[in-house]
Amino acid sequence: MSRLQIVSFKSLTIIIFLFLGLFSRAENDPLHKRVFNVKFLEIKDGAPAKKATMDKMSFKDGKLFSDFLYDKYAYKWLKYRINKDSIYMDSTDTEVRLLEVEATATDEGNQTVIINFVVVEWDIDGTIKITKNDKLKKYYEIAGREKGGKPKKKKKKKVIEVVDGESTSEQRDPSPASPPSEQKKE
Repeated sequence: MSRLQIVSFKSLTIIIFLFLGLFSRAENDPLHKRVFNVKFLEIKDGAPAKKATMDKMSFKDGKLFSDFLYDKYAYKWLKYRINKDSIYMDSTDTEVRLLEVEATATDEGNQTVIINFVVVEWDIDGTIKITKNDKLKKYYEIAGREKGGKPKKKKKKKVIEVVDGESTSEQRDPSPASPPSEQKKE
């Protein structure tokens, strides 16, 4: 092999690994490309404010963006870290995914934002603390739901039966049909 072929093979290999690294990171992030409608409720002296502020929180490539935080405090994209990612069974024997997330950023004026929240399936709940020189400046509680919302349940299928020339209809689950001996007799 010539020296040119060896160099081109090495550079091609490096480029392939870079692309694989970029794609695998985006796929592993469970919050990637999710958008939540969120209410910001300011807490002053232990009592909530009278009016909540509505906002959107967007997640992309390991960063979160909030219009409220950008407009009011000039924080654009904040890197976040997933501290806990678990799946458990709830009381209805349904798998539920739980994510505990933390984001922290400090600007030039020594103002720090600390965001802690929990995502359970499509719901988000947490707190935001704004500090200046390590003194609490603002405290918010956030709660919301994913923009698409809760997935819709499957509708029951309508079954029409013909008995002695008369048609009757009833609602049934989309589960497998029961044997004829268990069906209603009229």
